[in-house]
Amino acid sequence: MDEELGLQPIINASGAVTRLGGAPMPPAVLEAFNAAAGESVPLEQLQAAASRQIAAITGAEAGLITAGAAAALTLGTAAILTGYDLRRMETLPHVDGAFPDQFVVAREQRNGYDHAVRAAGARLVEVGFHELSAGSGVRRVEEWEYEAAFGARTAGVLYVFAPDARPELAALVAKCHARGLPVLVDAAGELPPRDNLRAILASGADLVAFSGGKAIRGPQATGILCGRRDLIAAAALQMFDMDDHFELWNPPADFIDKSKLPGMPRHGIGRGYKVSKEQIAALLAALRLFAAGDYDAELSALRRRLQQIAMRLTGCAAAIEIIESTDGESLPLLEIDVDAETLGRSALEICRRLRAGSPPCYVGHAKLHAGTLVINPLHLDDGKAAALADRLREELSKSVGA
Repeated sequence: MDEELGLQPIINASGAVTRLGGAPMPPAVLEAFNAAAGESVPLEQLQAAASRQIAAITGAEAGLITAGAAAALTLGTAAILTGYDLRRMETLPHVDGAFPDQFVVAREQRNGYDHAVRAAGARLVEVGFHELSAGSGVRRVEEWEYEAAFGARTAGVLYVFAPDARPELAALVAKCHARGLPVLVDAAGELPPRDNLRAILASGADLVAFSGGKAIRGPQATGILCGRRDLIAAAALQMFDMDDHFELWNPPADFIDKSKLPGMPRHGIGRGYKVSKEQIAALLAALRLFAAGDYDAELSALRRRLQQIAMRLTGCAAAIEIIESTDGESLPLLEIDVDAETLGRSALEICRRLRAGSPPCYVGHAKLHAGTLVINPLHLDDGKAAALADRLREELSKSVGA
C-alpha cells in the first residue's frame, strides 16, 4: 500500500472502527471472498441462501446482507414504509403525505446514524427528554410517551439498543404491536456478546440491524438486517438489480413471495446499497466463526500484548490499567490516564502527536475529554504492539520536546 499509493500504513489501536477500515478479516473469511470472486450466481438466490443461514443463527424469520448497518437501517425503514407496495417504492423518499411516514424515537436515542432512517423518507417524532444528561431529573423515556405520540401518520418505531436503554425493548414492542406498529432496532455495535444475535430478536422486534465489519469481522462495508420475512423481502426488492423480465425472474419463494407483486419493481431507493457476491460469501463465513465462538481463542494473546505495553510504560507520567470484559467475549482494553500537569501536554495533544509520528499510531479517543487514551488490541500483533509501546513511552516521557 505504501509503495503503490504513497500511503504509510498506520498502527491501529482503535479497534474495528469504520474510519480506519474496520476489523481484520480472518483467513477463512478472505478465502470465502476469493472463492466467490471466481463464480457467478443470481444474487436473489445467494441472498436467499444467506437469509436461511442468518435465520438459523439469529432465530429471525429471514435475513439480508446489506452494505453496512447504516444501509440496513435505510433499507429497513424503506421496507416498513412500503411493504410490497410498488407505488410506494417508486415514491420514496418523497412521501408527501401519501402514506404514513413517521417513526417515533426517544429523544435520548437520537444520534448521527438516524440520518440513515431519514434518508428513506421517514420523519422522526421525538419523545422523552435528556433529563439525566441535562442534570434536570432522574427519569428516562417511558412507554406511555411513545403511545401518546402514535397517530395516523405513524409508520413505526426506531429503537437504538443498548444494555441500559429504556424502556425495555420487549415491553415497548408489546405496546407497539398492540397498535399494529413495527419496531426497527439499531443494534449496530451490540456484538459481542454473541447472545445478542438472538436475544434482541427474541424481544419481538420486527427488524434488527447489526454491523458486519466490527465484531463479526466480515468485510467492512457489510451489515445484517434480520427479522420478519415480509419486511426482509421488501428491503431486498428495493436493493436488488431489477432489470429482468417478470416472467423470467424467479426468486426463491421462502425469500420473496412473487405472488404478492403485480409486476416487476423498478430500481429502488436501496439500489446504491448493493452488496457483491464476494461480500455476501465472506460475511457468512465470518458470521459462522463469530457465532461458534472461534474468536474467543484470541483473547489470551491480545491480553498478553496489552500487558507488554503496560510494562513498557512503567515509570511514565500516566496511570495504566487493563480493563477486562465482563462477558468473557469482548476484548480487554488498556486505559492510559495521562498526567497532563507533569508532562505539560494533554491527552488530546499526545493523541495528535501519535498520529503525526512514524509509524502513525491511532489510539482510541473516546475518553480524551477525561484525559485518557484507550488501546484496543484487535489489530495488534507482537511487532505492532512493541512499536506502539515505544511510541507511547516516547510521548509519555517528560523529556520529549514540544
